[in-house]
Amino acid sequence: MQITLDNIGVHFENRWVFRGVTQSFKLNDKVVLLGENGSGKSTLLKVCSGFLSPDEGEFSFLKDKVVIENLASHISLCAPYIELIEEMTLQEFLEFHFSFKKSLVPIQEMISIIGLSGKENEYIENFSSGMKQRVSLAQAFFADTKLLLLDEPCSNLDDKGFTLYNTLLQNYCEGRIVIIASNDSKEYAACNKQIRLENFK
Repeated sequence: MQITLDNIGVHFENRWVFRGVTQSFKLNDKVVLLGENGSGKSTLLKVCSGFLSPDEGEFSFLKDKVVIENLASHISLCAPYIELIEEMTLQEFLEFHFSFKKSLVPIQEMISIIGLSGKENEYIENFSSGMKQRVSLAQAFFADTKLLLLDEPCSNLDDKGFTLYNTLLQNYCEGRIVIIASNDSKEYAACNKQIRLENFK
């Protein structure tokens, strides 16, 4: 598996957010997108997810040197703009989510790992912001996908939440490409590559 960004550029309202991003990443790369607020970190992550088409350049996801057209089954994403279905219980939501994607571990094990045992039958709308973020991390990390995209993954997490996040990074990223949009060094300390968006203005 490999993803390639070839001269990627995106503009909004006649202003280029970034231009000329050219990079390639392979399995076991952990990449951080760095830049000030508004620099385009989330925008580039959306390009990598296939949710946003660039205004110039090309994004490609390759398997055995063949371009994959249907990205959805190969990608998992944790981001503030991806909302949970709060009218569902925790159990219902995870069962629904993983009816579309193969899971790496059983649902009960997921719930235990993220520290929400005993909350299976509670509605997500009643969860704290930190509990919701744990669920968001679970639906991304525990999906059997080769590309894992994380946008400010530790938002609303306390110290135990940070520990959980680092445990997930350590235990569930083998054989994947991980791309993290963040300005918090605690979120990307494990990364071995970086893209600084200020270099592409």
